[in-house]
Amino acid sequence: MNGRLDEVDKMILFELQKNARDTSSNDIAEQIGLSASTVRNRISKLEEQGIIRGYHVDIDYERAGYPLYTKIICTAPIDQREELAESAMEVRGVTAVREIMTGERNIYVNAIGEDHDELSRIGRELTDLGLTVVDEQLIRDEFVCPFHGFLGEHPDCLPGDES
Repeated sequence: MNGRLDEVDKMILFELQKNARDTSSNDIAEQIGLSASTVRNRISKLEEQGIIRGYHVDIDYERAGYPLYTKIICTAPIDQREELAESAMEVRGVTAVREIMTGERNIYVNAIGEDHDELSRIGRELTDLGLTVVDEQLIRDEFVCPFHGFLGEHPDCLPGDES
């Protein structure tokens, strides 16, 4: 497949993005007009090819007792960027790392903490790895939605559309 998705795969991915936990292959099959077994086979192939990399839980960290959610923006030398991004994932409290291909601010780290001391520790550990912290942003909340590009020629399949 080499990253080429047909319309069926795109519709399946769109439906999974809406709520993968509570969406069965039967539900998807009904939405897109295929059999559940075809949908299951397509999902398996998408997983094998690494297009579907996983299914992730969306946690309200504040309600879970971790009220501070921050984005730490760092700079890494270009020749060490990938290695430092991978190393940052090992820091306790880090939940996500994004490697940015352009600009000086080329590593974005999401971190969770109970208090400011914990966030300071995370920043120090990132610095000890060789990253330069250039900014920190305290995040109130984060919202995600499905990528509408997967709708392709089926714009009638919108989020929340029960038809």
